[in-house]
Amino acid sequence: MASDPAPARIRPILEEISNMLVSVVGDELLVVGEITHTTTFNDDLALESIEFVALAELLQQRYGTAVDLLGLLADKDIDQILAMTVGELAVHIDRVTAADQACAG
Repeated sequence: MASDPAPARIRPILEEISNMLVSVVGDELLVVGEITHTTTFNDDLALESIEFVALAELLQQRYGTAVDLLGLLADKDIDQILAMTVGELAVHIDRVTAADQACAG
């Protein structure tokens, strides 16, 4: 992801989300091309609701319950949900995990 202009600390999270998406959707997702911070869940990946649920479960297994994808979506209107990018999710994960580390430290 060296060509991805996302902040350096977000890139590993983007990579993990990409891997999770491939495990949820399957290898055919790789046909889409590289998943970057600007990749949208709706237009670019055409993720179905059941796939969002599966992704949410994987995220919670990896990052803990504070990374609540369904809760994040609940705070958005339909247009925001349809426009949501992988980068927005990565930033959310980074923010939540950084806050958890600050509380623990």
